[in-house]
Amino acid sequence: MTDKVRVRFAPSPTGFLHIGGLRTALYNELLAKQTGGSFILRIEDTDQTRLVEGGIENIVRTMKMMGLEANEGVYLDNKDQIAERGDYGPYLQTKRKDKHTAYAKQLIEMDKAYYCFCSAERLEDLRHEQQTAGKPTMYDGKCRATPREEAEKRIANGEKYVIRLKLPKQGRITAWDVIRDDISFDWSLIDDQIIIKSDGLPTYHLAATCDDHDMEITHVIRGEDWLPSLPKHLFIFESFGWTAPKYAHLPLLLNADHSKLSKRQNDVAVEDYLNKGYLPQAIINFVALLGWNPTGDRELYSHEELILMFDLAKVNKAGAVFNLEKLDWINEHYLRSIPEDEYLALTHPYIKDLNSDQNFVDRAALLVRDRVTLPSQVAELVSTILKETVDYSQANIAWKTQPKEQAVERLEAVKKLLSDIDESSFAKREARVEHEQRIKKMIMDKGWGNGDTLWPLRVALSGQDKSPSPFELLEVLGKERSLKRLEAAISHLST
Repeated sequence: MTDKVRVRFAPSPTGFLHIGGLRTALYNELLAKQTGGSFILRIEDTDQTRLVEGGIENIVRTMKMMGLEANEGVYLDNKDQIAERGDYGPYLQTKRKDKHTAYAKQLIEMDKAYYCFCSAERLEDLRHEQQTAGKPTMYDGKCRATPREEAEKRIANGEKYVIRLKLPKQGRITAWDVIRDDISFDWSLIDDQIIIKSDGLPTYHLAATCDDHDMEITHVIRGEDWLPSLPKHLFIFESFGWTAPKYAHLPLLLNADHSKLSKRQNDVAVEDYLNKGYLPQAIINFVALLGWNPTGDRELYSHEELILMFDLAKVNKAGAVFNLEKLDWINEHYLRSIPEDEYLALTHPYIKDLNSDQNFVDRAALLVRDRVTLPSQVAELVSTILKETVDYSQANIAWKTQPKEQAVERLEAVKKLLSDIDESSFAKREARVEHEQRIKKMIMDKGWGNGDTLWPLRVALSGQDKSPSPFELLEVLGKERSLKRLEAAISHLST
């Protein structure tokens, strides 16, 4: 085993990258980068029934979008074709079939595995009997005692078979886990796992274990659902006399009701969140904290900070609740902190058709930036601002019980004040502050109240009861649009 940290993310190409898979990939990448080790992408495609066309490409592309690129293993070349790099390949598991078959035969020769000829019908009947009797459903070992010579004759005669591990049936095994410390398992409760299927391909249990050895993997970071398989994997390592990697089983991801994270209650594919407008850096930040937090006194971390602070031993054992509200909050932060041009590029697809004046559209999008969780929300927030005409039929232009005549008086005064200001002054950086100073001075000079002046002004400019401040709206709308809206609001109040 190498002294250098070597970790692998080994998904099955089932069509998309699960949010839990992203966390597994991220933790592997953090450990590798922190230690100067290798982060390997291996594709476990031996279960041919679950393969989805384009699944490998989807996983690689999604990982790249998330800033997770393995420095060894499977990748997409400049022609967007599946390729491999590294000295420990092949990294597509089906290409290692001959190696897996050879390892299985070695286990048979060492009396650590055996041929099994039980039909699917017999196994189904056995399962039904065990369930009826309230017993654990597991293979009864019928073929364990079949002499190898007899088994080989049956195979030569064309009889279908699988290969199973010949696990101990007495005693216990204690395994050490980086996150969970010592864990004990009772051998009598562990099934004789199939390691070579009837189609000649290995199951995950043999392939992953042997590939981890061949690729000199030092740490296996994977989900808690693989914990019951740990004794089987350690049995294979021990049978060959290999040094096993360190194992770390991550806590389950849970819905708000503490059930296992499922598509019934949440989106589970990373691409679903990307398509909704969640930023990669926000998703990475959020996923990193599902079961671990570097300090406990903050929630926002850059990818670089996560690499520096990562500690696998401090990952929690308990399941981690997938809190969508926290993801929203984190995404809001990143939307506000990215450069303006990046933010605007994210909003353009949603608001490009609302107005032909792109500069006006961009000013409006920036105006609501602090109120946005997802870029798609910008359209609703700016739609009224970007319209050429405003519908005041549902708006309360007058403030509280203010008479319409008084609201008209206030709007007329603001209109006159703005009319005397040069158009170029509206485009200045400091326009917002200057508008506020001028209007508030006028209010003070006339002895009016802020509420009975600024409320009608804001609603007249926005057409909404809830909107940005009137000073922000004046800056975004500019002189001509602002005056037109004041005139329209006055006309509406006067009819």
